[in-house]
Amino acid sequence: MTGDRYFGAAVLAITGFYLYGASTIPTGFLPDPVGSRTFPYILGGLGFLCGFLILLRPDDPPVWPSSSIVLKLALAAAIMYGFAETLQPLGFILPSAVTTALLSYLIAPNILHSLIAGGGLSVGLYVILKHGLGLGLSAFWF
Repeated sequence: MTGDRYFGAAVLAITGFYLYGASTIPTGFLPDPVGSRTFPYILGGLGFLCGFLILLRPDDPPVWPSSSIVLKLALAAAIMYGFAETLQPLGFILPSAVTTALLSYLIAPNILHSLIAGGGLSVGLYVILKHGLGLGLSAFWF
């Protein structure tokens, strides 16, 4: 709750500087309903209003995920990083099959279903990406 109030105060300060900067913009010589000074005033006014509302009425405290969910998210990020690193040397099918199987196992821990999902999705995605969209993917490392 206090984090929202700090954020609201920061938005108020930033929009205050923004509005001050907008006040130093010289007006143009062409008559325009939303000119070079009016548009920044509109944006600054909306930002100031939003910061003020956040400051007055912060959100409820967030419900953070459990440590097991955070661990699963970290594992999923590591798996995706491994996919990105192995895609070039190993081709598309093997890294995507392993990645899909591991991510499927993180969602629902059933080895047989994960292996089927990994194999099916990797081959299906390869066909769609290579032949349907014409991307230059190599299937395997050889």
